[in-house]
Amino acid sequence: MELILRILFSPFLVLAASSGILFAYVLTICIYRLFFHPLRSYPGPFLAKLTDCYLAYYAWRGSRHLEYQRCHTIYGSYVRIGPNSLSINTATALKTIYGFRANVKKADFYTAFPANKNTVSVHSSIDKLQHARKRRVMSHAFSDAAIKSLEKYVLANVRTACQLLGEAKSENGDEKGWNQAWNMANWCNWMVFDIMGDLVFGKAFGMLESSQNRFAVELVSNAAHRHLICGTHLLIHRWHLDKILFRKIAAQRAQYMQYSKAQAMGRTKMGLDVDRKDFFYHLLNAKDPETGNGFSMDELWAESNLLIIAGSDTTSTAMAGTFFYLAHNPTALEKLTKELRETFSDVEEIVSGPKLGHCSYLRACIDETLRMTPPVAGALPREILPGGIDIDGRHIPAGVDVGVPHYAIQHNDQYYPRPFDFIPERWLSDPAANPLHSKLPEAHSAFCPFSIGPRGCIGKGLAYVELTVTIARVLFMYEMRCAPGTHLGAGGADLEVGRTRVNEYQIEDHFASSKDGPILEFRARV
Repeated sequence: MELILRILFSPFLVLAASSGILFAYVLTICIYRLFFHPLRSYPGPFLAKLTDCYLAYYAWRGSRHLEYQRCHTIYGSYVRIGPNSLSINTATALKTIYGFRANVKKADFYTAFPANKNTVSVHSSIDKLQHARKRRVMSHAFSDAAIKSLEKYVLANVRTACQLLGEAKSENGDEKGWNQAWNMANWCNWMVFDIMGDLVFGKAFGMLESSQNRFAVELVSNAAHRHLICGTHLLIHRWHLDKILFRKIAAQRAQYMQYSKAQAMGRTKMGLDVDRKDFFYHLLNAKDPETGNGFSMDELWAESNLLIIAGSDTTSTAMAGTFFYLAHNPTALEKLTKELRETFSDVEEIVSGPKLGHCSYLRACIDETLRMTPPVAGALPREILPGGIDIDGRHIPAGVDVGVPHYAIQHNDQYYPRPFDFIPERWLSDPAANPLHSKLPEAHSAFCPFSIGPRGCIGKGLAYVELTVTIARVLFMYEMRCAPGTHLGAGGADLEVGRTRVNEYQIEDHFASSKDGPILEFRARV
């Protein structure tokens, strides 16, 4: 009897039995996902039907947005992009999933985004009532009046940035007056970070003039990247596997959390007794009209953590992208420069308001950039609530995660003819100036760089102020060209699908975006 027990409980047999049970468990899950899951009939990559590792791989590579686009090109408007995830590439889905009164909630994807274990931000809150409360409090800081009162701080940083473009003389002594080449991704990052420092924490980070705080740019990018990878495959988040699999990303995310916490605590100590009414002033002072409550200290940290990421990476990507497309499309650059210089007689006239708002081609160039290179390029997943939803005549049951990938839908030729061409005119309301005017309603229906509905980006108004004022001032003050010898774009047959289009501004999808270039030169206007 003792011998039998020893054999039964030997390490080898225990290991073999455990392995067999694990194999049977995995096999059962695979069979269920392939043949019995509610999404079994939807096409998609075979591996994506079995495991979230498929999309997490592309999240790690920074090409998740390109994989969404590739899959929709191959499989059509409905793609099973994960075992329980459906990607949809139609304007109907966009409105049904993200619009008001949609029968969805934010997916568990967002549980990987908290600032700490106990606190979520307006971005990561899944509970609708909790989100509504936070949104109401945040709305005070992002009202039109609040943004207008802070514009002087935006303008101060834009002036500093524009001045640097004129002071950076070329070491080669260019006889034609062209100044030193700038990597515009860096220039845009530093300027937008300085603006957000001013608006959120009451002081600029000083990145434009000093390298001391520039390390924060990489921290922000890696923090967002970690959230994306872990949100795409939640086991990585729940089991803290990122600390093993993606050590640098995880470490820099932790550094960023400490950095943002220090900024929030420093600003909180200043309290309300300050001359400027920056974002923190409104966050500290605002009360929910229904509950009378404001933000706790942990919530203030969570919101500042969000504001640095959401207010910097996204706007700087759109700005650098606009410079890229203008530099590589001389006709559009000439047309926009002419519009601006005919509208304004002095650079200090360029402020937000009706005059700048009437520069329709400026807005068209920005919107075309946001279409071609949306700063948040992937899908924002939503979980369907009990009762399911109906999209395009299809019923999708409760519990399924659905999303519309921004990059994919904004390159869908059903809504955007010649989707990979930079055509600002497609956004003009004048039929004589817009050869694609008949498609304008469809273009607007699928346009979603800031998302739509109750969860749409609360900082959209501020982003347009920064973009229009900065781009207009740069083109009013300077001539601009690609630095001689620099390549137009990525290019190269050995690159992954989607990276070979040399006339497209390439980004890495880290939920927000990481980018490089363009390399441009400037000279004072003649």
